[in-house]
Amino acid sequence: MPSRAMIGSIRALCFVAASFCLVAFEAQASKLFITNERDNTVTVLDGESLSVIKTIPVGERPRGIAITPDHKEVLVCDGDADDITIIDTDTLAVTGTLETGPDPETLALSPAGDIIYVSNENDSMVTVLDKATGKVIARVPVGIEPEGLAVSDDGRIVVDVSESTSMAHFIDTQSWKVIANVLVDTRPRIAEFTPDRKQIWVSSEIGGTVSIIDSASRKVTRKIGFDIAGIRPELITPVGVRFTLDGKTAFVALGRANRVGVIDTANYEVKRYLLVGQRVWQLAFNADGSRLYAVNGLTNDVSVIDVAKLDVLKSVPVGRLPWGIAIKP
Repeated sequence: MPSRAMIGSIRALCFVAASFCLVAFEAQASKLFITNERDNTVTVLDGESLSVIKTIPVGERPRGIAITPDHKEVLVCDGDADDITIIDTDTLAVTGTLETGPDPETLALSPAGDIIYVSNENDSMVTVLDKATGKVIARVPVGIEPEGLAVSDDGRIVVDVSESTSMAHFIDTQSWKVIANVLVDTRPRIAEFTPDRKQIWVSSEIGGTVSIIDSASRKVTRKIGFDIAGIRPELITPVGVRFTLDGKTAFVALGRANRVGVIDTANYEVKRYLLVGQRVWQLAFNADGSRLYAVNGLTNDVSVIDVAKLDVLKSVPVGRLPWGIAIKP
């Protein structure tokens, strides 16, 4: 039979082991990073409790945000500071900045995370940066007021949309040339590849539609419109687009309609509208796709959506005029 001293030692070891596991769990907990355009900050939320962990000062007018493929850093476009702020996702410290050229609006990363693509709204360019050195690799002329960016999974094609030109531009990353221009509806904001990479969906804020572009032919094959009872058509302003992991459902942030549209990708029918906060802008999934987070600019919060139930669970306050979101798993 064990002695009292031995039992005490075992209990102590169990306590240490449990504490270690708890620390390890906390260290691996997911984090949500939300850019607050009016506050010049990034709000960091704990992925489990959704409480604010930290508010990080960044450059002026932060909007576009992306996380590196290894999830170690978050990159934030500071539109009025003409740079990118780099945040360490573990320490939540700002570790540096990269110069981007005038008015960086959004950004995207190559599949390996070594190249940054930046849409420079004020000079109608996509700037290509080497992430390690910050050096400019190329500057690609595109349409007026470039906005959303999407990168193919092999890294060979970058799609940029230009608001005032109402086009999606296909950029070849070998030649750094625009190889196709596809006309879409008025004021496109976001481009997003489907999970199978066969299509690119482009939201048009003023046009009120989502254009579906065939990746191979680079032609619009279909447009999806939205009709919400009691909401004037001009208030239905599509922006963010995200797909479930299986590609069967698309979610579209409908801006000033204060709704997220839910679309069956098999038949392109809108099957539901989810009421969220005012001027819902961007969307992001958690790691397993069970939760969708919607950033609401005019109510200064983030809505949490249960994807399986298509139910809005709650809204969480963040900073003023939140715009973009990135998630560390």
